[in-house]
Formats: sequence, C-alpha cells, structure tokens
Amino acid sequence: MPLSSTYRAIRTSAPGLLELVELPTSGPGPGEVLLRVEACGVCGADAADIDNPALQRPRVPGHEVVGRIAALGAGVDAHWTIGQRVGVGRLGGHCGTCAQCRQGLFNLCSNQPVVGVTRDGGYAEMMLARASGLVSIPDELDATHAAPILCAGIATFNALRKSGAQAGDLVAVLGIGGLGHMALQYARRMGFKVAAIGRGRDIAADALRLGAHVYIDTDQEDAAQRLLGMGGAQALVATMTDTPAVSAAMRGLAPQGRTMLLGVGSVPLSVLPGLLVGGERTVAGSLTGTPRETEKALNFSVLAEALPMVETLPLERAAYALLRLKSGDAKFRVVLSMDAAREPQRAQQLSTHIN
Repeated sequence: MPLSSTYRAIRTSAPGLLELVELPTSGPGPGEVLLRVEACGVCGADAADIDNPALQRPRVPGHEVVGRIAALGAGVDAHWTIGQRVGVGRLGGHCGTCAQCRQGLFNLCSNQPVVGVTRDGGYAEMMLARASGLVSIPDELDATHAAPILCAGIATFNALRKSGAQAGDLVAVLGIGGLGHMALQYARRMGFKVAAIGRGRDIAADALRLGAHVYIDTDQEDAAQRLLGMGGAQALVATMTDTPAVSAAMRGLAPQGRTMLLGVGSVPLSVLPGLLVGGERTVAGSLTGTPRETEKALNFSVLAEALPMVETLPLERAAYALLRLKSGDAKFRVVLSMDAAREPQRAQQLSTHIN
C-alpha cells in the first residue's frame, strides 16, 4: 500500500486537552522504522501524561502500539521486513551501549525514549519507532488483543515470573482493573492458587471468571487476615496506586513472601521493618520488560488463551476512551482501532478536556 503524504493523529497541545490533527508523513531515520498503526491501547499512564503540565508538547500519546512496518531506516537489522506485524510498548528501544544494556538489562536502559512522553506514540495512523524497541506479534493475535499485552500484559507477566512463587503457591492480586485482570489470568494458568483482592462485590464475578479461586472484598473483611488464614501469600502483585491498601495487604504475606509493586502511587509505602526482617519478606518493583520478554508474554497469551478484555473505539474518540478508563467504567481495557468506523476525514479541534 503506497504511503500517504499525511496521516491523522490525536495530539495533546495543553494539559488535559486532545486534538485531532493531520500531520506530514516522515521517513524513518537511521535505526528506525515507520509503522502503519493498526491499534493502540489506552492506558492510565496516558491520562497522567496528558494531564501533566511538564510534558513537552505537542505530543502524540499512546504506548501500546500494534502495526505493520511501512518503511525501514538505514541500518535496521534484517530481522525486520516491510509488512511485518510488530508492536511497541512504553519503552521505545534500548541504546545497546549504556552500562545497563551491556549487562543485558535492556528494560533499564538509561538512554531509551519513553513512548508518548519523549517521543510521539500510537494515537495515530502512522508512527516512527526505534527498531531496538520492536516486538514480533504472533499471527494468532489480532491487533486489539495484542495491544494491551504490550503494557498491562508484560507488566503482570514479568511480575509473576519474578515473584519467586512456584506452582501450587498462593498468589494474591491486589486491584482488579486493566493490569489486575491480566494478572489473574496469567497466575491461574501458571499454576498458582489465586486470590483476587478488590473493593466491593460488583467485581467478584468477573474476578472468579478470570481465574481467581477466591475473591476477597476489602469492604467486608481484612484481606491480610484472610490470606494468613489460607497459609499466607507467597506473592502479592499490587497493581493499584493506593499505597495504604498495598501496605495493609502486605501483612498477609507468608514467610519469604514477596510484594511485587506495579502501581506507582503518590503516597509512600508504609511497612514495619519487623514484617520484613522477621519473616525474610521482600518488596520489589517491576518495570515492564525487554522486547524478548514481551514476545514471551505474547506467546504465552496465545498458548494459555489469556487475552485482555477490550472495548474498541475509533481514533477520533480517544478523549472518550480516556474518560471511560478514568471513570473505571471500562472492562477492562480500551483500544483505539484504526480500522474502526471513522468520522469524516478532516482535521478538527477536539475541545473536550479529559479532566
């Protein structure tokens, strides 16, 4: 398919403001590829980026991007070919030369862009990306299911892999939302006994259907006491930003249990040293994954039939997609599809604030 000279994109030009614009198509630079975007997931981090007064603007948000390679820049590895289905996540491609890269810690590279923050993301029909950040998309996955796995999927997949829990151990998932609903599926299929922790009964049926063996409603009972009554959790995967809730749930860890933090809250985590020292418990953060690890998450999703639950909207309804996500009404991820029915093809200002 020949490249158009322009493409449509959703861009933020002021905090909380999105606009639909038409941008000129640029060829990829050295080490880059040009993607024809098929779908882009909508993430809570996108909303934070768009609201952030310090974000360098104008900027195209979006970091759960699936598309096909439309053009190759100079020096791109022969592994990547025109027309190949690929994805790009939050981390936009490691440099290969920093201290972390030399140790193979590509997700901790100190010189890579943050997609949607320091370079334009996937709320667009076209996107430039570093080849070192690309992941292959399995043929069995459609774009709308693959997109959230590039963020929510890999984050929870890697957290479980790093948790130290073994098959048969009790694993608790705190927060049953965009990340948590993937963590429940992965944990069940990895052979863990799974406890879902949420607030209220409205999410109980979904949690059990997604793979939890038991649902713990913190409005009705103390989650830590319930976990201890089950022998204690070997791992607690905390997907929410409510750090006081995380601190409370940590008391339900078994000796040598580990808390895996995924949610980034604004309040410090509170934990008594005796809880850690007395039972040799640990707290660890988990930051997404390398391109290879993301491919493992995608392949595991296919093998285990662990797929995100998604709502699909066209590109021009990005502001509404973010509103649904922020309200908590979405179950459980929202994906912008470039193939969805479109409004008339014209650049227009979308004055709707997402605050």
